[in-house]
This record gives sequence, C-alpha cells and structure tokens, in this order.
Amino acid sequence: MVLSCALAACLAAHADNTTPPPFPTVLYGAAYYHEYMPYERLDKDIQMMKAAGFNVVRLGESTWSLWEPEDGRFEYAWMDRVVDAMGKAGIKVIMGTPTYSIPAWMAKQHPEILARKFNGVQNTYGMRQNMNTDAPAYRFYAERLIRKIAARYKDNPNVIGWQVDNETASYGAANDDVFVRFQHYLEKKFGTPEKLSQAWFLNYWGQDLHSWVDLPRPDGAQSTGYKLEWSRWSQMRVTDFLHWQAALVRECASPRQFVTHDFAGSMHGDVSEEAVARRLDIPAVNIYHWGTQDQYNGAGQTLDADFTRSLKRGNFLVTETNAQTTDWSSSFQYPPYDGQFRQDVYTHLSNGANMVEYWHWASIHANQETYWKGVLSHDLEPNRAYAEMSHTGNELKKIGARLVNLKLKNEVAILWSRDSLNAVNDMPFAKESQWGNGGSKADYGSLVRQMHRALYDLNVGTDFVFPESGDFSAYKVLIVPALYIADDALLQRIRDYIRNGGRVVMTFKSGFANENAAVRWSMAPGPLREALGFHYQEFSNLAQPLKLKDDPYQAGADNQVRHWAEFLQLDTAKGLAYYDHPFFGRWPAVTSNDYGSGKVVYQGTYLSDKLQKSVLQSVLRERGLIGPDQQLPPQVHTRSGVNAQGRTVRYYFNYSGAAVSFSYPHQPGTDLLTARQVRAGQELSLPPWEVAIIEEDAAR
Repeated sequence: MVLSCALAACLAAHADNTTPPPFPTVLYGAAYYHEYMPYERLDKDIQMMKAAGFNVVRLGESTWSLWEPEDGRFEYAWMDRVVDAMGKAGIKVIMGTPTYSIPAWMAKQHPEILARKFNGVQNTYGMRQNMNTDAPAYRFYAERLIRKIAARYKDNPNVIGWQVDNETASYGAANDDVFVRFQHYLEKKFGTPEKLSQAWFLNYWGQDLHSWVDLPRPDGAQSTGYKLEWSRWSQMRVTDFLHWQAALVRECASPRQFVTHDFAGSMHGDVSEEAVARRLDIPAVNIYHWGTQDQYNGAGQTLDADFTRSLKRGNFLVTETNAQTTDWSSSFQYPPYDGQFRQDVYTHLSNGANMVEYWHWASIHANQETYWKGVLSHDLEPNRAYAEMSHTGNELKKIGARLVNLKLKNEVAILWSRDSLNAVNDMPFAKESQWGNGGSKADYGSLVRQMHRALYDLNVGTDFVFPESGDFSAYKVLIVPALYIADDALLQRIRDYIRNGGRVVMTFKSGFANENAAVRWSMAPGPLREALGFHYQEFSNLAQPLKLKDDPYQAGADNQVRHWAEFLQLDTAKGLAYYDHPFFGRWPAVTSNDYGSGKVVYQGTYLSDKLQKSVLQSVLRERGLIGPDQQLPPQVHTRSGVNAQGRTVRYYFNYSGAAVSFSYPHQPGTDLLTARQVRAGQELSLPPWEVAIIEEDAAR
C-alpha cells in the first residue's frame, strides 16, 4: 500500500505540461504472462520474483483474445487470480490495454479493420499491429474493452498504473477512411486547393489541383510536400489514438493510477513522441541494446533515455529491456557477460529511469518470439541471469529510494527534427557505402547518433529539444544536425539564441528547405546567412573520402570527411578546416562565425567520428564544459544528478572487460553499493563491467 498511496498523492492533475510524478522507490520487475506458461506455476513464479527483489509486473497488454474470447463475452477470472496473487506478495501491477493485437474473431467479422497500405496492399491476419486504428469497428471494440477492464481494476490498490496500447505506430495504414480524413485535414490547413498546389509546387508536371475531390492518393505521390505532409498526418493519427485511449482510461480508472505508453525506442518518423507524451503522466520506453558482450557500452541505452527524458523534462519508465538474448530468430543470441545484467539496470537509472522492467519473465516455447528470451530460459529454472538480477534487485531494496527521481541538469541539447528525418529519407544525401560509417547508409539519423555518441564519449550529459521548443536559452551549447526542414520562425529562434550569447554547432543541409519541403529561393543558407557568415550555390556528393588539409584536429587515419560537401563562400565567417584536394580545397569544410554575442560552428560535410568528437570538444572547452569528468579513461562513463534527498549522485561505469583505475574528482561521499566512504582525489578501481554509485555527503 505504501507505493500506491505515495503515487496517489502525486497524480492529482493531468495537465499537458505536468512533469512526471515522483516515485517512492525504484520499480524493478518484468512483463509477466502466466497465460503463456505450459503448466500451472503462478505461486512458484511469484516466489522467485520476491526472492529476486522484483516489486512490479506489467500484465495484460498482449491477449485481447483471453479478455474477450467471443464478441461481447468477457472473461476476467484468469487475470484476477494473477493480480490478487501479486497483491498478496506485495508486487505492484501496471495493467496494459490489450489493443495492439486483435483477436481472430474480430478480423473475421470485420476485415475492414485490417490496414490497407500503399498501392492497395492489404494486411492479412496473423501478425500483430496489422490494423487501421481509425476504423470505426476497431474503435468500438477497443473502447468497450478498455472501459470494462479499467472499471474492473480501478479500485484495486495493487494496480498502480495503466499502459495504453503497446509500441504504437501508424502501421502504414492508407485505408479509404484514413485518406478522406487526410483530405479534410488539408482543407483546413491550406484553405483552397490552389494554395496547397502553390505550397507543394504541383504545377510541376501539370498536377495542380482545383478541386479537393481530385486529390490523388498518397500511394504514388512524387511531391516532396505531399510526402512530408502525409508523414505528419501519420504522426497525428498515432497521437490522436493514444490521447483517445489515455482519456478513456482516465475517465474509467482511478485518479491515483498513472497513465503511460511504451514507445518502441525513440526518434520514429511516424510517431510524434513529444506530442503523445503531453497527455501521459509519465512516458515509458522499450530500450533494447543490440550491442552485447564486447560491444556493450551503454551508448544506445543513453540515446533512447536522453530522448525519452526530454519529452516531459523529467523521469521516465523503462517498460522493456534485454533480459537475456533477443531477436525474432535464433541468429542473434549473444547473452550478456557476467556483470552486464546488473550494469544495464544502473545505466537506465543513471539516465533518469524510475523503473526497469525486463521483457519478459519467462521465455516462450513456441511462436514468433521463441528466442527473445526472458529472465528464465525455456526450462523455467533459476539461471545465471536470474542470479545476477536477484543480486541487483536486493541491492535496490536497500538503496532504491536514493536512486529514484534523479534529476539531471544538462547544458547541451540536440535539436531533433522529425520533419528533417522524413524529408532527408525522401531526398537522401548519400547512398549505401562500402567505406566509412561501418558500411551503412549515412542519413539524418546516423548524423544525430554520431553527434550524441561523441558527447556520450566525452561524458557530457545531453538533452533533446524540438522545433516546437520555444526557448533554447537554458543550454550553453545547441547542436543542430542537418535541419533540412524548418520554417522561418524556427530559424529566427536559432539566430536569436546565437545573437544572445549561445553557441551552436550546425551541420550541412540546414536551412535548405521550408516547412513544405520546398527549397528556399534565396541564396543558401537562406535566413541563416548572416548568422552563419557565408553563402553558397553549389554542393557535391563525394565519390570517396577526402582528407582535411594539415590534419587540423590531429585525427590521424581518421582525418577524413565523406558523402557531401557544400561550396561555402565566406562572408564574415572564418575557415577552421579545408579539404586537401586540388578542386575542393578552395572551400572550407568547417567554419566559425561570431554573431552578436554568440558563435556558430558549421560543418559543411560529413565528418568522421573522431573529427566530430574533436570539433564538439573544442566548442565545449570554449564554453567551460570540459572538466575532470572529461579526463577519465575512455572506458569509464559517468552520469550524475540530484536525488530526492537533495544530494548529488554520481555513477561511474567501467564498460570494458579489463579493470580500470581513476582519481575520483568530486566532493566526498559514500559508495551506495559498498557503503564505503570516498574522498576527493581518492584512487578508485573498477573491475570489468562494474559500476560505482557515489552519493555526495553535502546536500545541494
């Protein structure tokens, strides 16, 4: 009851701008599906969970067919016994609305529910998330079930929260009703078909519209404006669906129960996570790290966490993460090394997570996710993973209250643009490459990941901001990757930020097109010209990597750029680095310009990882953001924040298979994992795959 009552006190309001509610301690557990078990073992599972220190489970989101085996016939007893048993054991429940996988009877009775994709491709039954979530029949059945389940458990003190749907996306639905609503949306936004035609340049190939009924379907759209607007419409559909579910749950459930949704990682093209999060009490995310064993380094988890934490500027939940191995086949079975299970939990907590749940408790014995293994393997017996998770869970029982609700204050932010992601995907600047970037495609997403990874490797905490963010002044440095799509108002806010003393690192293709994906008809970089201090008319793909003249950043073998080069002609800017090439060498690759009381560094090309890190490091040093944490050994990563007791908590991770030592550079404190005192300047040694968590003695 303690956890339930503490949460209830924090959930009195559900305004769009509310920050996530504080939790009394860390929630630690797993998704649990007793309905998947080959034999009765509920009591044994709960006994094992208790012994492992688990205090929360997620239930119910995956089995609509058990809640409603036939149209209008509802069954609850199978779930009631699980919820009741968890309650008796003191394990809290987050209940999921089971709407992401429709039952067979529904697909049979209402085949129109299945999503129709582009070019008339019709989804068939069998795979999950195969429906058009706007279909009236689907909404009818979903609402009926949500109301019944929410009413069933609203007064159950053990159910502390609701997860609406699961990893929702647009599912590529282009059904007739979706298209008609899109047309009405365009009518409202543009007013007349002539204005839409002008914005989208539809006079190209003589495709102007003079009647809304002539709007073609999106299946074969060639207009960059059409494609961008369709991606926005897809996002709006997802937002509407999840806001609709959240409102239903709030109407029927208890105000003491929080509402969340689990995003499938972060930074999707068809899901506006920031818009969805406005109607959630706390956002959740499913973070799977694909790098395990020797590739495990915490970078991927931190990227997803930083993005999710930024949605409401507060704490978040990890509703799914790796238990053992993952993949929808048996071709990616790389179980973590000893220590990595535990280290992963503290990685999430160091990034501001208030809950870590595994997907899932027990490995499934057949079907699509047979080899996406759980805490328990297919034999359902205690194992190496369970032993390490038990050690972690029992640590959290002692120190969870000092780790939960961690507040991170960062001075660097990345401006992330979903419009730019989608538009660059439609008009890519690079093709699949045999060299550089690991042989993978370079695009907007890879550039964002590269810049975030450089900051992560420098132990610099990072937030994300969005085009809708009104003010960037809270940050000393703003990173702007390839802002290909932007309206004049956003570019003005960036200019104002620089003029008023901000520091910006911006890359190629920024300011190039307007909000309708039309290339600006002023000299590039358009409205940014004065702030950036250059102009250009030409650009080129690079057929092979180029070096920078005189290796200005001492990158050695990594002194190379690739994919793209803008022919920057300097006005007031200074060239910081030039191409080492008889033709391209006349233009700078990297520039710097003072503007007002601020400065902007611009990259006119795609830098190597090492060059990127060096450029960012030079800007951070100039802003006074290089300190002792940036001098740690490269295999040591650190995160810090202020806990609910007002004390700074510092995490130090050794993401390597070799022991490492370093001098602790901050105020004295206590290692919460060992209860040992740590002095300023004391030499600390971390064994392979180990973590130290130091709570400073003095309150902030």
